[in-house]
Amino acid sequence: MKRIALSGLALAAALAAGAGGYWAGGRGIAMPDALELFGGRSMAAEATVQRSGPVIYHRAPDGRPIYSAAPRRTDDGREFVAVLASEDVSFDRTAPASAADSAAPAGSEAAATRRILYYRNPMGLADTSPVPKKDSMGMDYVAVYEGEDTGGSIVRVAAGRLQQTGVRTEIAVRQPVVRPVLVPGTVQLDERRIAVVATRSDAFVEEIANVTTGDRVTAGQSLVRLYSQEIAAAAAQYLTELKIDTGSARLGGARQRLENLGVPPRMIAEIERTRISPLTVTWTAPRDGVVLERNAVEGMKAATGDVLFRLADIGTVWVLADVPEYELGSIAIGARATVRVRSQAGTSFEGRVALIYPEVGAETRTTRVRIEIPNPDGVLLPNMYAEVEIASGGEEPVVTVSDSAVIDTGTRQVVILDRGEGRFEPREVTIGRRGRGMAEIRDGVNEGDRVVVSANFLIDAESNLKAALSTMAAPEKAR
Repeated sequence: MKRIALSGLALAAALAAGAGGYWAGGRGIAMPDALELFGGRSMAAEATVQRSGPVIYHRAPDGRPIYSAAPRRTDDGREFVAVLASEDVSFDRTAPASAADSAAPAGSEAAATRRILYYRNPMGLADTSPVPKKDSMGMDYVAVYEGEDTGGSIVRVAAGRLQQTGVRTEIAVRQPVVRPVLVPGTVQLDERRIAVVATRSDAFVEEIANVTTGDRVTAGQSLVRLYSQEIAAAAAQYLTELKIDTGSARLGGARQRLENLGVPPRMIAEIERTRISPLTVTWTAPRDGVVLERNAVEGMKAATGDVLFRLADIGTVWVLADVPEYELGSIAIGARATVRVRSQAGTSFEGRVALIYPEVGAETRTTRVRIEIPNPDGVLLPNMYAEVEIASGGEEPVVTVSDSAVIDTGTRQVVILDRGEGRFEPREVTIGRRGRGMAEIRDGVNEGDRVVVSANFLIDAESNLKAALSTMAAPEKAR
């Protein structure tokens, strides 16, 4: 019979002091029901359990946590209730054996199917015997059979107890562990997609297309028509050279002057075709985009270098996220990022980390991370506030279990393995990365192992108690 009396520790202490009476409650100290606390039977449920086995100890008749190693009475004359072996806590949750079975010699019929290893003190004391015997109070020593004394901390739980405690298990799987880093950010224009329309000589604005700030334009669309004396003179010189046809060298020089002044190739080709020098030049949009600025006004004089229009292609935008300094080690170039903006509730935008800026803000202790986001519909606008979620961790699959499967004591981490048939084994593990409710197991658990993810702390508490009692009741070496 595999049974470890929980009350043995306290009763042994009482006997050593010569008390033979109260255990803790002798002074009126209220104690919780230890049997119920460690998964044993509660007092209310004992009426339905068949009582068998030797008397382990005596308990107060009114259910108070007052115990006695010998029969006794209360102050008002009521007798203490005898607690039999079947009513005490058992880690294997198996049906209790009878008193005859517990004391049967190795050659009897009751022990024919199993070999008795040794006999253990019924009070849980560090005292064993290779043969049946009784203790000083006349209680039989408990037989320990082969296969019951594993020397480890495997705990057995009956199927009914598993349902009552809500134990759930899952299989350890191999998958990447991704931990999201949540940071704020802002939408910015891609600096490589901004263009301006400016003159390279003094000019007068003759006409402006019907384009205003915020309008979308396409590459080659007319924006403004200018008159520039310098451009007109260069065009007349080029036309003269074309008519004279004095050589490709001089023709190349005149054409180069027009190109240096920013005259579009289309207009130069028109001069060559018509042999007419135009009085005005039409400036077109250099790329598709949105008009960010319109500074041109009809009739105005634009000096060399003045910006007439400022355009930006918003097909791709940047999101600049402020990442705390302590999170920088978990973010890498190319990491996936999800961006959400307030104006697009329920919609997310996917991108990749393109750059981690090489500077930490002295005041905020954050570093900017640049994320490139495709924006084909143009719904992401410059200076929008964004909520950024950057995936950190590795892409390589690792052995993982649910976070709830890990019991973290502060100094060690423990996972309860399900060995089947109601057997559970605590296993100390090494934890790696965590993320999205999963924890990486670097050592202690293999892929495919079944682990407890619910009510595991109850099993861990029982296994720790069993390990302590097993250490105290270890078999003595033969003398």
